[in-house]
Amino acid sequence: MRFYQKSLRLPAFLPGCHVITREILAALPELATIRVGMLNVFLQHTSASLTINENADPDVPRDLEALQRRWSPEDFPYRHTEEGRDDMPAHGNASLMGVSLQIPVGDGRLLLGVWQGIYLCEHRRNGGRRNLVLTLFGEENAG
Repeated sequence: MRFYQKSLRLPAFLPGCHVITREILAALPELATIRVGMLNVFLQHTSASLTINENADPDVPRDLEALQRRWSPEDFPYRHTEEGRDDMPAHGNASLMGVSLQIPVGDGRLLLGVWQGIYLCEHRRNGGRRNLVLTLFGEENAG
């Protein structure tokens, strides 16, 4: 059993859902050595989230963003308002969507479905750069 752990600093994104699968794969060349295992992706922030969803149709991330605005509207009477109108809705969306993913690994690749991609959902207008912790573990290929 081998364990690898890396930090990945993403660029700042505009609000919305952004496919980051390629960035994660680029940060983990060790993935190719794992025969069977798991990848945990953890986001170290409280105002953005992670999800897995369809990555082929550009309407999917747009619709996800529209859903998030409905779940956590800015005009709700929040008590936590010192960091701006978009801050508490961002915390709410991060809690509803989550900040970590567990993805199975097999034969040196992520076992995502054909249409699945890993998304970072940015919930703030000026969220800044985001940090991920990638923890890969599993049995290595023989030889």
